[in-house]
Amino acid sequence: MMGGDDGRTASRAGYVCMMGGTTAPEWMRGHDLPGFMMDGDADPATVMGRLFADAPGPRVSPSEAARLGEMVPSGAAADPSGNRLTFTTRAVHLVVLASPSMPAENFRVAGMTNPTVVVPQDAHVSIDVVNADKSMAHGLVVTATGTGSSWMPMMSAAPAFDGAALWFLGESTSAGMHEGALRFTATAPGTYQYLCPVPGDAQEGMAGTFVVANGN
Repeated sequence: MMGGDDGRTASRAGYVCMMGGTTAPEWMRGHDLPGFMMDGDADPATVMGRLFADAPGPRVSPSEAARLGEMVPSGAAADPSGNRLTFTTRAVHLVVLASPSMPAENFRVAGMTNPTVVVPQDAHVSIDVVNADKSMAHGLVVTATGTGSSWMPMMSAAPAFDGAALWFLGESTSAGMHEGALRFTATAPGTYQYLCPVPGDAQEGMAGTFVVANGN
């Protein structure tokens, strides 16, 4: 889907390649970025955001995005003082706003910034990601801890679980903010990291902790 030189043509082909795993193109799995994504611009995130701005997919209005970013999900307890969101059920559904308060780059979840998210082992996790940025691409991947130190997580941050990656969404436009989804089962207990895999963003602060609590 990404092999051509025309990024806008690629953007209209759909979002299948945005998901993790073997459906992702080679450049998301350790190979060089294609030339059209560099486009002479010093910031790949800006290039990606622009090229995929008109891509198909669900859209959310700014007012609805703001509401979703403050909403505490069903089955979860929010602890703003500890910046922590804890789910007590194995049916986990949360909404994550990506970069809603530029120039700061971060995630907004249940009224908190980059909170620690705790889910039970074997939880069925649904994460709806809304890119609230008007000038950059953003995404989300749940991965091993420590990968956020890389400038290019797309090349190094393998999803911790099958389906636990939405590589990026195009910038918001007058049509609304792009929305995409991750769907996975948190099978292995441990401490992971969620981050934006777009070049440079995790280093700028778009990262948080994702904990799968032992069911025993």
